[in-house]
Amino acid sequence: MAAPRPQPQQQDDRREDDAPHDLSGVLDRMHHASDEHPELEKVSLRHVLDAVGERSFGTLLIVPGLVALSPLSGIPGMPTTMGLLVILISGQLLLGRRSFWMPGFILDRCIGRRRFDRALDFMARPARWIDRPLQRRLTWLTKGPGLYVVAACCLLVAATMPPLELLPFAASAAGLAITLFALSLIARDGLLALLGVLVTGGLAFFAIRFFFF
Repeated sequence: MAAPRPQPQQQDDRREDDAPHDLSGVLDRMHHASDEHPELEKVSLRHVLDAVGERSFGTLLIVPGLVALSPLSGIPGMPTTMGLLVILISGQLLLGRRSFWMPGFILDRCIGRRRFDRALDFMARPARWIDRPLQRRLTWLTKGPGLYVVAACCLLVAATMPPLELLPFAASAAGLAITLFALSLIARDGLLALLGVLVTGGLAFFAIRFFFF
């Protein structure tokens, strides 16, 4: 007799179980993207997303957030590319899509393997410190209407990333906001979403003051 087909809620639960639940887990999977293709001198964004997982909004957001937060944000054009990726992901969520489409020119953007591995090593110790206080709380901020608020905030943050690229490593502040939002969804920690909103407000204020006054 054929096994019963899983219901949508059961499928969502399995996706959540398979996904990383903290920042260290995400970094481990990003390391796997580098280790999985030792013959290549560069690591593509496609490889990283395949390793981290493309099953949820949070796991998709964490990659551009970490890249922008890390020393990789100093690579010319990288903050703009990550901003475009966040806009695409957030925009599709706001339009109600359950699966996400991304163009090849973004997925094929590559980072040198050594530089990529150094950036991950740089973030490993802070990740262990960040993971300690993570817990499920204020979960209503990470699902339903709260999820759409997070997506709207991410759109706002991503819009600041191309102009902030004019300032060395200033896009790291945008990366911090995106990473906070992504982690809040991955760990179901609404407090991080609130912190992300605060960083978004500060970033918007800075961008307005710097570029318009």
